[in-house]
Amino acid sequence: MSYRQPRTRPGITCGRPADARRLAASLAATTLAAAGLIVATTGSADAATCSRSYLPLPDPHCTPGVYNPAVTQSTIGSTICVSGWTATVRPSTSYTNALKTQGIADYGYADKSLSSYEEDHQIPLELGGSPRDPGNLWPEPYSGTKTATTKDGVETKLKNAVCKGTITLSAARTAIKNNWATALSVTGIG
Repeated sequence: MSYRQPRTRPGITCGRPADARRLAASLAATTLAAAGLIVATTGSADAATCSRSYLPLPDPHCTPGVYNPAVTQSTIGSTICVSGWTATVRPSTSYTNALKTQGIADYGYADKSLSSYEEDHQIPLELGGSPRDPGNLWPEPYSGTKTATTKDGVETKLKNAVCKGTITLSAARTAIKNNWATALSVTGIG
């Protein structure tokens, strides 16, 4: 069983009873499993703790978005604007799939198939989002009219504009964090 940290900034707790229950249950199950006292668990009676009402955006209480402190306006020439840089910081699928599984439960998605979602960075790696912080990752659906695939194109356009000096890193981050579906028009890129 994997443990998923609350989707908050480090040092700030959600304060929701469901988070405390999930943490206690996860720790207890992990301890028992490690001791060989349980082999598997079955379904969960917990209701969704993250709201789908924000879709195509993540619930800001669960996934507020977290920045990578190594990426600033003064470091973009050696980080996000270097071809292939995101591959050097992208977390492994074994890490993101564990978060995705928990996130599917947190959002109460009926479709439990991992392939139906991208464990996406709210602040994309292309704009200096935190690679591994659970507060920056969420299971974004591939279904619907504004999907994970659509967002990928927006991310690339914003990164290109930042690297060309058309907009600042801060402006791009703010626009995508507030609403990726309107980020291009808000920044004047398209």
